[in-house]
Amino acid sequence: MALPDDIRLSFNEAAETYDRVRPSYPPEMFDDLFGLLPDAPEVIEVGPGTGQATRDLLGCGASVHAIEIGPAMAARLAANLGSDRLRISVGDFETIPLAPASADAVFSATAYHWITSAAQTDRPAAALRPGGVLAVVDLLQVRSDVDRGFFAACDPIYRRFGQGHVGPPAPTRSQVDPPIRGVLEGDERYGSVTVRTYDWDQTYTAAEYRDLMLSYSGTQMMEVSARSGLLDAIGTLIVDEFDGVVTRPLVATLTTAVMR
Repeated sequence: MALPDDIRLSFNEAAETYDRVRPSYPPEMFDDLFGLLPDAPEVIEVGPGTGQATRDLLGCGASVHAIEIGPAMAARLAANLGSDRLRISVGDFETIPLAPASADAVFSATAYHWITSAAQTDRPAAALRPGGVLAVVDLLQVRSDVDRGFFAACDPIYRRFGQGHVGPPAPTRSQVDPPIRGVLEGDERYGSVTVRTYDWDQTYTAAEYRDLMLSYSGTQMMEVSARSGLLDAIGTLIVDEFDGVVTRPLVATLTTAVMR
């Protein structure tokens, strides 16, 4: 059950911005996914947001049960993608009723890390048919010269506003290893765990990058004046030092596992 202070609901406050600036996903990723599924599959999508991946699932012929915790996000999804093959439930994937052994795939794009560890494996295990596929997409920022030093230049600004990076540095493209891989390899209910990677760099103007930052929970949770100061400082950096345009180096990963 989502509580009023559930951090996942911070996205709900920025549904319009999220819809405008969040990237889509590589078309070849869906080709690879649907190569593992039957024709016209039944797919449960966890955390669809406003439909960045849902559009492709529908376009590849799936019937989609999209489970979205944010009412405003779900409303935007419905407005974006009216389809008789799309059913939207507003609620928490961890608790919402699911028919047992009814789905060909459980799919989630850049949302599965919000699900508790037990539910990440237990819920799909109950909902998938034998031979069904759990498919998890992560969009990971990597170290690359294509950013022209932008993210290193941002570090002092983030620290100034109490948002400095904690943890290991970003991986290179060849080092990308989504955490869900180890989780699935350690669960005997799943087999054939595979990770596919796709370069998926995204380029933004200063205004677009500001909106992108506003679509993230960490920015949404900041105190208003600190958030404005952070966004203004990074926008000024982009305009003054990077000719008004920056590239975010990204790798999309598709981790799949087959229900035994």
